[in-house]
Amino acid sequence: MTIAKSVALFVLAAVAEIGGAWLVWQGWREHRGLWWIAAGVLALGAYGFVATFQPDPHFGRILAAYGGIFVAGSLVWGMIADGFRPDRWDILGAAVCLAGVAVIMYAPRNAS
Repeated sequence: MTIAKSVALFVLAAVAEIGGAWLVWQGWREHRGLWWIAAGVLALGAYGFVATFQPDPHFGRILAAYGGIFVAGSLVWGMIADGFRPDRWDILGAAVCLAGVAVIMYAPRNAS
């Protein structure tokens, strides 16, 4: 498994899932309409497929690690799309999550 490929897939998954959720939010909460919601639903569906391309074959491991990517990515998305300013605790929490991703996905394992 190449780490670069795995990280790229995690980033793509985050863009699809967080972007899709944001589009639904905009369509519903910000009254931008059904087209925004429909685009969000399509993006969320795409997210479901992106994870299947991860080189690791274990669903539980992929989704557990992706949780950390989602946390950090959500903060970044909020900064870019909504002007959110994370505080030091947000940043520390995201760093802890990303450390968890590194341990779950990229720690050396015995082949079994």
